[in-house]
Amino acid sequence: MYVRRSAAALAAVTVIGTATAAPAVAADSSPSASPSVTLPAGLYGTADPTYDGVWRQSLALLAQDTVGVKPAAKAVDWLTGQQCADGAFAPFRADASKACDAKTPVDTNSTAAAVQALAALGGHDAATGKAVAWLKSVQNKDGGWGYTAGGASDTNSTSVVVGALAAAGEEPQKVEKGGRSAYDALILLGLPCKGDGAGAFAFQPDKKGDLAANADATAAGVLGALGKGLVVKPGKQSDAQSDAGCADAGYPTPQQAAANGAAYLAKAVAKEGYLKSALPGAEDQPDYGNTADAVVAIAAQGGAAAAHKPLRWLEQNSSKWAEQSGPAAYAQLIFAAHATGTDPRAFGGTDLVEKLNAQGPAPQTAKPASKATEQQDDDNGVSVWWIVGVGLVAGIGVGFLLSGRNKARQQ
Repeated sequence: MYVRRSAAALAAVTVIGTATAAPAVAADSSPSASPSVTLPAGLYGTADPTYDGVWRQSLALLAQDTVGVKPAAKAVDWLTGQQCADGAFAPFRADASKACDAKTPVDTNSTAAAVQALAALGGHDAATGKAVAWLKSVQNKDGGWGYTAGGASDTNSTSVVVGALAAAGEEPQKVEKGGRSAYDALILLGLPCKGDGAGAFAFQPDKKGDLAANADATAAGVLGALGKGLVVKPGKQSDAQSDAGCADAGYPTPQQAAANGAAYLAKAVAKEGYLKSALPGAEDQPDYGNTADAVVAIAAQGGAAAAHKPLRWLEQNSSKWAEQSGPAAYAQLIFAAHATGTDPRAFGGTDLVEKLNAQGPAPQTAKPASKATEQQDDDNGVSVWWIVGVGLVAGIGVGFLLSGRNKARQQ
């Protein structure tokens, strides 16, 4: 689901229908290497948190919980302390003791990511309930969400909200505005099976109403259409459709739209194993964050085997990128490992869990997986890597869809 490129680049983009950039799932942390604000003790990452503080914190905590690590209390407290009285979250509030007002830049992406993290950790029903209520209050008439309240719906924002709703125990298809749900909005943002970008999702329509394939939006859209959040288990291979090509006879169902998007991504990584950057001047360079998200999306739709090639490419090539990008990047890689049953503690020779933990306050403990969880994973053909090496984790510290979810990726 879904923020991962440079927040600076995202913040500079004007989204159609709003003057605020919309991110979706990111991984390199923030526009400046030297923070312009004092970094809170409980925050993960060392880059400027202005545009992605809540986003990267949420991904870090969610990734830790996914691998059985109990985050530091002050890390969780920092996140809950960022919430406004109405339930929304801004990317970063330097002074959380000051009440939010009309000028506080709250957004759907930060709020939805926080919901997913806090719901996973448990014990935060009041906070997640208020956040979900706020998200429902800013749903658009087409059933989707924009980055900011009132902003035009986009695939990334709609999908990360779907993940939040599901995490909070809601049924996304029943959360409607004007008789339309998030699935209606996502289907309208999917490209047909003929022409350029067949089966992909667009970020938003352009000024003429045309749709252009966007790899980042497609990775998010697949998960959203499947009703899933940032953390997923691989789909059963028998259900795989990601290699079956695109099909859109009539009005596609959410499931078919997800299958079409996964097929687009699988084709995009088939040759070289990775997606290329869409940033100006970097077209021939790998997009590590997008590739990680594609692995999650492809595996969620078609099973771990379908995502084998891009996963192996990440194992061999993503270490330096994650080191430079920070907590959200390590979280994205952990999500990719989890979605494919791969050991995140031995990811191409890198212990992703140790690297993530080293970027923030030391976590409390690691919790073993339950027998039920172990059996369920075995039934799905997924290795139970997260219970390996469980124990007391020390020396922790902590950069989706974007290291600064604040940038609209137009790919």
